[in-house]
Amino acid sequence: MRQFENKVAVITGGSSGIGKATALALANMGAAIVIASRNNTTGEQVVENIKATGGKAVFVKTDVSEEVQVKNLIEKTLKTFGRLDLAFNNAGIEQTPMPLPEQTEALYQQVMDINVKGVWLCLKHQIPAMLKSGGGSIVNTSSFSGIIAFATIPIYVASKHAVVGLTKAVALEYARNNIRVNVILPGSVENTGTFDRSFGDNQASIEWAKSIHPIGRLATPEEIANAVVFMLSDKSGFLTGHSMVVDGGYTAG
Repeated sequence: MRQFENKVAVITGGSSGIGKATALALANMGAAIVIASRNNTTGEQVVENIKATGGKAVFVKTDVSEEVQVKNLIEKTLKTFGRLDLAFNNAGIEQTPMPLPEQTEALYQQVMDINVKGVWLCLKHQIPAMLKSGGGSIVNTSSFSGIIAFATIPIYVASKHAVVGLTKAVALEYARNNIRVNVILPGSVENTGTFDRSFGDNQASIEWAKSIHPIGRLATPEEIANAVVFMLSDKSGFLTGHSMVVDGGYTAG
């Protein structure tokens, strides 16, 4: 039997980058996948990719900052597959660097609504479903910005610190209920929407991003997905409330 056979996984931000890589990996290991994203086209493409290899998957258009949509996501998951075992709360946005006085309240609200409120709403609706299923495993996405800081993006930094705090608090609350909650903190990752929006095809900026990581390169989405899959799996059965930093050594020095 494959590692995640008969398991059901919800992945937010699952239409590209780390989310897509994780969805494909879990599906290859037997899990039924629910892709949640605001992008219909790319979300449906991931579903078709999974189905083409014999997997089970559905797409649910979801804005994680809206509770009614998150509630609908979990309800459709249960209606389609009957249970929820795994969740990867990966949806998030970046902040354009700018001096603090130029940052608006609207920008603050947008970043916090998706990066923090979105994770909180997902946890709020995933936990009851997992309790009914007898337990589960959740991984939230933060960033290496969740344990250090970068100038000119304080809202983003604060949001990613908050995700770490949410993870620890919920992990403690449900540790005796067979629900584990952990958080992944990636460094810079290539071939993701965040990276493309930040660096585009500016080769000098890309080389700089590589150079700041002691390992001398960027992560691939698949490398981050490997860590997520481990934390979701029974192989990490004694792991909860943990912050796993996968940043090529950036925060080691």
